[in-house]
Amino acid sequence: MHPLLQPLFYYLWIAPHVLLAAILLLIARRKLRRQFPMLFLYTAFEIVQFGVLFTLWLRYGHFGPEYNRLFAGGTAVSSALRFGVIYEVFGQLFADYPALTETGKTLFRGVTIVLLLAGVGLAIFMPGKSISLLMLAAKTLDRTVSLLQCGLLLSLFIFSRHFALSMRSHAFGIALGLGTYASVQLATSAVLLYVGRATNPLPNLIIMGAYHCCILIWIYYLAIPERTALRVLHPLPQHNLDIWNQELEHLLQR
Repeated sequence: MHPLLQPLFYYLWIAPHVLLAAILLLIARRKLRRQFPMLFLYTAFEIVQFGVLFTLWLRYGHFGPEYNRLFAGGTAVSSALRFGVIYEVFGQLFADYPALTETGKTLFRGVTIVLLLAGVGLAIFMPGKSISLLMLAAKTLDRTVSLLQCGLLLSLFIFSRHFALSMRSHAFGIALGLGTYASVQLATSAVLLYVGRATNPLPNLIIMGAYHCCILIWIYYLAIPERTALRVLHPLPQHNLDIWNQELEHLLQR
């Protein structure tokens, strides 16, 4: 890495994880732990993982095989936890539609458990000689969750316009941060797949910068007072969520 880029690399590596501690404090002060338990767990895990990896780097002075193995396993677990955060956001934003919420929660719950078990299994049982395989599996899982995050962000923008979902809610801010980070990550990964991997550190710096922006978005939305969107007075179109909710309730009662 070019010497001029090293300070930026260390800042983007350290600063977001320091700011994650502020998110934990905001969750505790605003008593949001019961509302967003997966976000709390994800934030705490990211801080612990950073502490372990940073200590390991300080000890050896380089990113060796042991570091890469722990990083890959941590990435897998982190991806699974982010999927859990998506599940929480879905439940919060569609709490007024019981049938939609319960159906979505059942699906999300099953997939989240599978992803968590897969992440823990990769982190524990993958042998040291399979670091490259572990890294590939972790990145595949990470990109899969990123695709879901992008889909969630797109859906929220559509629903917020047509169904009066509040853009000042905590859940919307969490989804906005995740979606922004995932969009940049997927776009950068797509470029790397097209042009091939190179020694240029710029793509990694861009992804790290996007994660930094994600954390700042979370801090902003968790710090400001939450607002509830006003219900529209005119009739909703025929493709609104109330109709979806009623139809699902009819199906579940059969």
